[in-house]
Amino acid sequence: MSVTSRYRNAWEGFWREAPGGTGAVFWDAEPGVTAAVHVSLLEPHLTDPGLPLVDLGCGNGTQTRFLAGRFPRVLGTDIAEAALEHARDADPAGLARYRRLDASEKTEAEALHAELGDANVYMRGVLHQCDPDDRQPLADTLATLVGERGRAFLVELSEIARPVLGALAQSPSGPPAKLAPVFRHGLTPGEVADAAVPEYLRDAGLTILASGELPLATTEFTAQGEPIALPSRWLVAGRPA
Repeated sequence: MSVTSRYRNAWEGFWREAPGGTGAVFWDAEPGVTAAVHVSLLEPHLTDPGLPLVDLGCGNGTQTRFLAGRFPRVLGTDIAEAALEHARDADPAGLARYRRLDASEKTEAEALHAELGDANVYMRGVLHQCDPDDRQPLADTLATLVGERGRAFLVELSEIARPVLGALAQSPSGPPAKLAPVFRHGLTPGEVADAAVPEYLRDAGLTILASGELPLATTEFTAQGEPIALPSRWLVAGRPA
């Protein structure tokens, strides 16, 4: 089984098991504390807000639907068809379009760029979930999709999030209910070193235009009832004007 096949099967299994509805999975926080914050960081760097926006790794589409209210054309993509079924079910008005995309496949990225032209890209927490062999191809896909005029916004868990997640997983009472399926399906959050993320982008031919740190909201709580937010780093990348 190829690396990508293992990864796809893990996500199909996760999303087939996941209940419907906003907030049902660990990272499915309200857009007001996720995508809205990220868009405010991306907007100053956009060369053309009218470009299509691709939500890469859209999952059940919670953030995609928000983005569709801020950008004229939004496409949510995911490797798992089960995730896209959730997204379409939650978007009966068709605010956005949804499509399966293997973002590690060069030919699929090139075909999408040929269809859309240059695009802005939003990607939240995808790179750190990829298997190592797929990380540079994923960064190459970002470069293909943004082309000359687009901008990419990425937010990824910081490397210091990994011990936080480990402590939650090893809690005497077990991991929080929404985090348990992540580990059960063999998904591995927090696996990428902070310094590696900009290097993947630079090796893909992109320039880092802005970066910073933020807490990444989740939908889960500690045993003491405190909301869980994980340290993350964000970047805006593109080709220089």
